[in-house]
Amino acid sequence: MNLTLTEAIKARKSVKEFDPNVKIPHEEMLEMIKLAAEAPSSVNLQPWRFVVVESDEAKASIKDLVRFNTRQLETSAAFILVLSDNRHAEDLEKIYGKNVELGYMPEDVMKTNVAYMKELFSQAPAEALQIQGMMDANLAAMQLMLIAKDHGYDTNPIGGFERDEVLDALSINKERYVPVMFIAIGKGVKAPHDSSRHEIEEIVAFNGGNAEGIIGQ
Repeated sequence: MNLTLTEAIKARKSVKEFDPNVKIPHEEMLEMIKLAAEAPSSVNLQPWRFVVVESDEAKASIKDLVRFNTRQLETSAAFILVLSDNRHAEDLEKIYGKNVELGYMPEDVMKTNVAYMKELFSQAPAEALQIQGMMDANLAAMQLMLIAKDHGYDTNPIGGFERDEVLDALSINKERYVPVMFIAIGKGVKAPHDSSRHEIEEIVAFNGGNAEGIIGQ
């Protein structure tokens, strides 16, 4: 479709029902996810992971676990489970070594940075790394929905599901991975509803100070 970024943002709406006959070729799905993975992440550790649930069997395995979102599950081309890898910090040397191979970073800088960050990570609480990973995965998820719109697909971000049970049903390691959201994707069959937004004056304050009306007193 070649939408501008502004057009994609304005056109993206949460869609609850899709054309069940529309499937997305794996090549195109991978192309969209590859673009989504261009999102920024803390020290470039890229904690996001994606599980594409598209077969009838895989969808059936989670049908009773997605609460009131079964219509999206049954009609979408796919339900994409966005995960954060709790062990993403272990990829530090791999990612930075690749930067050296590609000429993006001198080797001496890589070694200094890796040593420094390893020390920081060793002192960081596991909860802090998990929160950071989920924040970064959310950035990739939002980017994926905009890319999908540019490809002519509609999406619906979904947080209402049985998280532990979904990981079990899809044979995903619950100790290592944290579910961030599902993204239903496909061709919408009904026009999405518009929804209101706060006035800009209600949500922005410059330079702190008295932010009355933005931060409730």
